[in-house]
Amino acid sequence: MSPPIEKLPLGALVALVVGSMIGGGIFSLPQNVAARADVGAVLIGWAITAVGMLTLAFVFQTLANRKPALDSGVYAYAKAGFGDYMGFSSAWGYWISAWMGNVGYFVLLFSTLGYFFPVFGQGNTPVAIGCASLLLWAVHFLVLRGIKEAAFINLVTTVAKVVPLLMFIVLAAVAFKAEVFTRDIWGAMSPDLGSVMDQVRHMMLVTVFVFIGIEGASVYSARAQKRADVGRATVIGFLGVLALLVLVNVLSLGVMSQPELAQLQNPSLAGVLEHVVGPWGALLISLGLAVSLLGALLSWALLCAEILYATARDKTMPAFLTKENANHAPVNALWLTNGMIQLFLLITLFSAGTYTSLIYLASSMILVPYLWSAAYAVLLCVRGETYERASARRMKDLCIGGVALCYAVWLLYAGGVKYLLLSALLYAPGVILFAQAKREQGQPLFTAVEKGVFACVLSGAGVAAYGLYSGFLAL
Repeated sequence: MSPPIEKLPLGALVALVVGSMIGGGIFSLPQNVAARADVGAVLIGWAITAVGMLTLAFVFQTLANRKPALDSGVYAYAKAGFGDYMGFSSAWGYWISAWMGNVGYFVLLFSTLGYFFPVFGQGNTPVAIGCASLLLWAVHFLVLRGIKEAAFINLVTTVAKVVPLLMFIVLAAVAFKAEVFTRDIWGAMSPDLGSVMDQVRHMMLVTVFVFIGIEGASVYSARAQKRADVGRATVIGFLGVLALLVLVNVLSLGVMSQPELAQLQNPSLAGVLEHVVGPWGALLISLGLAVSLLGALLSWALLCAEILYATARDKTMPAFLTKENANHAPVNALWLTNGMIQLFLLITLFSAGTYTSLIYLASSMILVPYLWSAAYAVLLCVRGETYERASARRMKDLCIGGVALCYAVWLLYAGGVKYLLLSALLYAPGVILFAQAKREQGQPLFTAVEKGVFACVLSGAGVAAYGLYSGFLAL
C-alpha cells in the first residue's frame, strides 16, 4: 500500500515561500539595481514594489480563503475566472518561468564556485555544465523520494541561507555613510540612466524576479495541514523577504556609490562586503549564495513539477502528467521539467548571454499568471461571489485587487515590448499539450473568445520569430 500523503505545516509553507523567493537574485541585487537607477529612483521603485507585491500577497491570501476548492494556486484562479485556455496559459507560463529560473540558478551557482575553482569559469564551461547536470539529477531523485522529505530539506537550507544575509545587513549598517548615500540622489551625474521615471521603470523587472515565488504556498494548498495557513504563509514570507531585499539594496548604496556598484561583478553582494571587511566578506557571501541557490533549486523543482501535476489532475493538461510514484511525487511532470532544464543547460555552452536573458524572460513569463490572479480577485468582488451584498470587506478586497491588477499591468509595461513578444513565442507551442488534453475529453479546442486570445498570442509569436531571424530581437 502507498503511504498516506503527509500534510505540510505553517513553518514548511513559509519556508517554501521564502526559499522560492530568496535564490540568487538578492545576492546580485546591488549591481542589478544600480546599473539601472540611483538612490531616489530606487526608493520610489521599492515603494511601488512594496505596495504592489503586498496587494498581490493579499490577493493570494484572500483567494485561498474564499475559494478553498481551488487548491492549485495561480493556475486554478485563471481557469475559474476566464476559461480553460487562460488557465492553461497561466500554468504553462508559470511552469516555463520556474524551470528557466532554475537554469539561471545552476549557471550562477557554478559561476560563484568559480571564485574557488577557476575550472567552472562563468558557470557555462563544459566542466560546470557537467557538474550542474549531475546536481540537477541528484535533486530530481531527491524529490522523487517524496514532497515531505524535500520540503524538510528546503526548511533547513532556508534557515541556513538567511544567516549570511543578516550578517551583511549588520555589517553594512555599521559601514553606512550618509555622504555616499546622498552623493547623487537622482542620478544627475550618470546621464545614461535616463529620467527618474525611466530609472524606476527599468528597475521594476529586477524587483519582479526577486519576488517570484510569492505564490509558492498557494501552489501547495492541497497539501497544507490547515487551509488558513496558506494565506498566512504567503504574507509572512513576503514581509520577511521584503525587509531583507530593501535593507540589502539601500544599505549597499550607502557603502558604495551607484557607479561603483554598477561596475561590480555578480554576485555583487560579495563585492560590497569585501569593500567593508576584506576578502573574507566575499568568501562568506559566496558560501551563503551557494547554500541559497541549492535551496532555491529544490524549491523550484517542487513548485514547477507540482503545477504541471495539478493542471493535469484538473484535465487542463494531458493525463500522463498525473502519474505519481509510491511516494506521491509527480514523476512524469518532474521528468518533463528536468528534461527541459537539461536541454537549456546544454544550450548555455554555446550562448554567453543566456543567463541574463533567461532571468528577464523568466520574470516576463510570470507576469501573465499574476495578472490573471489579480483580475480574478477583482471579478469575485464585482460579482459579489462569496461576499455579502455591499459589505465593507467586499469593498476592501476590491480596492486591494484593483491595486494588484494595476501593478501587474504596470509590470507588463515596465518589461517592454521585447520580452512581451518573446513570451508570446514561448506561450504559443503550449497549445499542443492543451489540444491533447481537450482531445482526451472529447471537447472542442477553443471557445470563440479563446480563439481571439490565441490569435493574438500566435501573432506575437510570429513577430518574435521574425525578429530573432532578422536580428531586431535578440535573446
